[in-house]
Amino acid sequence: MLPKMDPKQMAKLMSQMGIKNEAVDAAKVTIEKSDGTSLVIDNPQVTKIDMQGQVSFQIAGSVRESKAKSEEKTDDAALVMEECGCTRQEAERALKEASGDLAEAILKLKG
Repeated sequence: MLPKMDPKQMAKLMSQMGIKNEAVDAAKVTIEKSDGTSLVIDNPQVTKIDMQGQVSFQIAGSVRESKAKSEEKTDDAALVMEECGCTRQEAERALKEASGDLAEAILKLKG
C-alpha cells in the first residue's frame, strides 16, 4: 500500500485506474498440481481483481499440501464397489487395470 493512504482512498484510486476488486467469500481453496498433489488453503482471504478485462485472484491463508490422487482412488474404489457389489480389492484391481477409468473398471467387473 502507498504510505498515508487509507483503504477507502486506495479503492477510489484503483477504481479511477479501471481496476475493480471484490472480496470472495470462500471457505477453502484447492489448487491441484500436475504431480498429483494439491495445495489446500484453509480459511482463505480471496480477492477477485479485474484489471482491463484480465481477471486474477489474490489468495492469502494457511497453506498445506495434500496427496489428492490417493484420496480420489479411495473414492473411485468406493463408487465401483457400490455400483458392482464387489469387494474393495476387486474394485482397486479393476481400476488399476483400467488406468483409473471408472467406466471401464465397472464394465470389466459387470462383464
